[in-house]
Amino acid sequence: VQLQASGGGLVQAGGSLRLSCAASGRTFSNYKMAWFRQAPGKEREFVAVISGSGGNTYYRGSVKGRFTISRDNAKNTVYLQMNSLKPEDTAVYYCAADDGPWAPLGNIRTNMYFYWGQGTLVTVSS
Repeated sequence: VQLQASGGGLVQAGGSLRLSCAASGRTFSNYKMAWFRQAPGKEREFVAVISGSGGNTYYRGSVKGRFTISRDNAKNTVYLQMNSLKPEDTAVYYCAADDGPWAPLGNIRTNMYFYWGQGTLVTVSS
């Protein structure tokens, strides 16, 4: 699976961005898709995950209610709608995919994902 993330940019605090991640190479609906982020000097952290069918989602606490993950299996694309952005959301955002089982605790670990996109930078100014 090849993943291509896009949609990052510079936005003021309180603004919105929508990230996209286009996938190719395999049956997209077989893969749970996730977004992770990595701020300068920090470890990569989980943001959100969605199951292959789109019926299950899970978010890190600090983005719950502000971010929404969704997918369009007909377009082989997963999205991350980010609203009410804060400066602490500044990071490189990565999409990831894996065909492993849905596992609420495992879904948040970077080593549970085999495929990764190249990242897209989101900068939120105060």
